Amino acid sequence: MRIAILAVGRMKAGPERELVARYLDRAQASGKPLALTGFDVTELNESRAGSAAARKAEEAKALRSAAADGIVVALDERGKSISSEAFAAQLGRWRDDGRPATTFVIGGADGIEPEFARSADLLLSFSPMVWPHQLVRIMLAEQLYRATTILSGHPYHRGD
Repeated sequence: MRIAILAVGRMKAGPERELVARYLDRAQASGKPLALTGFDVTELNESRAGSAAARKAEEAKALRSAAADGIVVALDERGKSISSEAFAAQLGRWRDDGRPATTFVIGGADGIEPEFARSADLLLSFSPMVWPHQLVRIMLAEQLYRATTILSGHPYHRGD
């Protein structure tokens, strides 16, 4: 199953981008024997529309066009909060069900359009707090790597 990240906005060069790349490289290496591939990031331009609603609508249209066929997971503070083990298990179930891809979506500065959020297969939250998009990318990349280690039985994850 191919894993992809779609993000509205561009991350500048620097330590945050490097950390995302490091975790995704690790995820790609440890995911390969598990039939998890890709782990790439596609950045979409932020909308320049005049209102937040119009920006979210334009960004949602671009996200729909760019999302691969398969599962769509939208990151949103109003989403479901799950453990790392449950996250890994869900990825494993989707893979075992023959899903071709899972795309993780990080919206723009105004968030994700409500209709897009409702249409996602999973609305996922890392916290009820709002996080900067750079940190969300880092946390997602790390959790994807952690999921591959959980699925492979690697000791990186030492949860209870």
